Amino acid sequence: MPWDVVLIFVIVFIGAFVQGASGFGVGLVVMGFLPMFLTVIESTLLALSLLMVTALTILFKYYKFVHFNGMISFIMSSFAARILSFFILTNYGEMDFLQMWLGFFLIAIVIYLLVSNKVKPRAERIHFFIPILLGIMNGFFGGLFAVGGTFLVIYFLLVYKNDKYRYTANVQAVTVMTSAFSLLLHGVSGDFTSTFPLYFAVGIAAVLLGANLGMKWFAKLPTQMIRRFAMTLVCLAALNLIVFS
Repeated sequence: MPWDVVLIFVIVFIGAFVQGASGFGVGLVVMGFLPMFLTVIESTLLALSLLMVTALTILFKYYKFVHFNGMISFIMSSFAARILSFFILTNYGEMDFLQMWLGFFLIAIVIYLLVSNKVKPRAERIHFFIPILLGIMNGFFGGLFAVGGTFLVIYFLLVYKNDKYRYTANVQAVTVMTSAFSLLLHGVSGDFTSTFPLYFAVGIAAVLLGANLGMKWFAKLPTQMIRRFAMTLVCLAALNLIVFS
């Protein structure tokens, strides 16, 4: 079996486990490692596809907790920004300098997640521009590098800080919709390569196994411990992307 197939399975499994246990993480883990042997555009399209499948797997269990109030402005802002990131990724997605950009961006996210305190304002204190701003950030970086989940998590922690099930369900629901939108744009543009079906099939197997195992540990493992482990891996991968890009 080719080593790239084995590596994709292991990388996606770890990311899906983190996603299932903490609500997000598969995009960060996958994009931290896949660009080491795939182009950025290949990595992003595979990551977006697997991210959508992972989110669907988790959403299937928690769909009863989905609440659409407060989603619309975030989703529409994300869609708009993903159109811009689509043009950038399509035109520059095979250039090495994007790996360096990705590495720096991943490190910035890791630093934020590791040192920031959880935001604790009440949902009713959220200004109308917050979901718009966070939606734009989610759309641009999510569409460009498949790592816009941080901004999605920030928003839903603001809205559902005391309800982890509703928080998880809504994060997955928005992830499915925004990822599907980006993939639709790239599909129409013909950006998928001939190796994508094989990589996607391997990734699906890893997603189903990793996400379901992660969900089983959802109520048992401390969420912060899981996230710190994932962030450490991503930080190491990001440094590698910067040094060798």
